[in-house]
Amino acid sequence: MQRLEILDGMRGYFLVFMMLNHLTFAGGYLLVKFNHGELGYVQDAQGFVFLSGMLVGMVYARRMLKAGYETGARQIRKRALDIYQYAAGSLLLIMVLGLFLKESSAYWEPWLWDLANHDPVYAVASLLLIYQPTYMDILPQYIVYMLVSPPLVWLCVTGRWSWVIAFSVVTWVAVQLTLHFPLADGIRMMLDQLYDGKLMRAAFNVLAWQIVFMTGLVLGSVTATQKIDWREVFARDGAVALAWAAFVLVLCFLSIRMGFTFKFMPENMAEAIRSLDNRTRFSFIYLVNFMATGYLVSWMVIAGPYARPRIVRALGNGLRWIFTLSFLRLIGRHSLQVYAWHVVVIYLLKGFEHHNGPYNELTKTAIALSAVASLAIPAIYRERARFFGKSPSSAA
Repeated sequence: MQRLEILDGMRGYFLVFMMLNHLTFAGGYLLVKFNHGELGYVQDAQGFVFLSGMLVGMVYARRMLKAGYETGARQIRKRALDIYQYAAGSLLLIMVLGLFLKESSAYWEPWLWDLANHDPVYAVASLLLIYQPTYMDILPQYIVYMLVSPPLVWLCVTGRWSWVIAFSVVTWVAVQLTLHFPLADGIRMMLDQLYDGKLMRAAFNVLAWQIVFMTGLVLGSVTATQKIDWREVFARDGAVALAWAAFVLVLCFLSIRMGFTFKFMPENMAEAIRSLDNRTRFSFIYLVNFMATGYLVSWMVIAGPYARPRIVRALGNGLRWIFTLSFLRLIGRHSLQVYAWHVVVIYLLKGFEHHNGPYNELTKTAIALSAVASLAIPAIYRERARFFGKSPSSAA
């Protein structure tokens, strides 16, 4: 099993849980409770952004090594354009459907916000990636990261990856200290001069979440340039100690989440933790939880199957089995197309429930599983040569 295949499987895993988490029903539904997001502060978006950065580093660092900076940079910019086309395409499709679907403004308003009323100004702002409807806010930040990636990948290729990490950390800290507020306020004031309304909306602070993407980019780049051997790294005694430390931290975050869920946490402690909980700015609690979980999962996948304790070997092999499932690797190979598909499906199902719901638990589960299964449709279409013997479509 090649390492790119297991990374595809991981991307597919996060796509499955994005579908489950983004799918909503009146009164909620039980199936959505069975996922990692209920166990701490690690969510699908974090894994998806990290793996995207890692694959950018792995793929384009190798291309820059072979063909030079300009060739690699041109390919990265082309990829950014591809992402924009899918982001804009899914948005335009939903806007067009909204003109024809009955009562779409009513059931899409909580997700499209002002765009639900078919205001052309908000449509333009959305196409400019300034006003981002719900579930359409990951791809815009990914585009920004891609556009700034070429020189950063080149720094990693030429051995100066520490500069990328240093700049990323400083930027993240600046956001946590709210030093970006004057910039954000200035942009809002400028937009207010153009239109009397809130034209800027985003679920992710691009300057904060970049630390996830850039960490992946650096790790992917040093992997592609063969400056690090992960099996050797995770085989060291220190790596085992860090794995145990990560495990303890994961348990701590699990306890915190359970404390909120079952309301047994002291109020003064809860108040202190809430002050660290800001998903938009990817605050401290999200960063530490993601680092601990990411390290633990990486160690389990790479070193776990060779560990002495039988239970650790079983868990390591179990994770490798999950991340190498053919369905997950299939949708992970076409993550851009599958993500855009999932957005359209989510919006259509909201309308479907509005007109035909509410549903019982069994029906909700059946719809959710069908929605997950549908993720294979765009992937199979792009690999139709293998499935049906038709003209191939290059995987992204």
